[in-house]
This record gives sequence, C-alpha cells and structure tokens, in this order.
Amino acid sequence: MRLDKYLKVSRLVKRRTVANEACDNGLVFVNGKAARASYEVKVGDTISLRLGQRTVTVEVLSVQESVKQAEAATLYRQI
Repeated sequence: MRLDKYLKVSRLVKRRTVANEACDNGLVFVNGKAARASYEVKVGDTISLRLGQRTVTVEVLSVQESVKQAEAATLYRQI
C-alpha cells in the first residue's frame, strides 16, 4: 500500500492530500529516511511523521485497504 494511503487509512492524517503534501515537504520518514508518497509500506516499517511541533513515531503492525475508525489504531504501535 502507498504511504499516503496508509497514513489516511490508519487515521494518522485526516486526508490523503495532506499526507501527500507532508511527504513532498520532507515531513515523513520511513526507517530513518525521507519517504515519498509512493513508498510501499510493509509490516515492520517505522514511520516518523512531523506534525507541527511534535513528532509521531509508529511501527506498522498491519497493512489493510480499509478499516473501521474504531479499529484504525490496530494497524500500528506508537513508539
């Protein structure tokens, strides 16, 4: 699954366009490297996302095309 779509499905970012812009602006890192929106997310990847003044770091536990809002947090583990 593409990185921008994963960020949206997992509810880390509200909209896919916002996730795409964050990737373009160098605010998203996967396994310590700046990542493009087209990066293919895999189980075990570590994603760091800078949101304003804070940085959110998560480990990918599952990759699914769609999940309910209540189950979105099961896709990752916050580090």
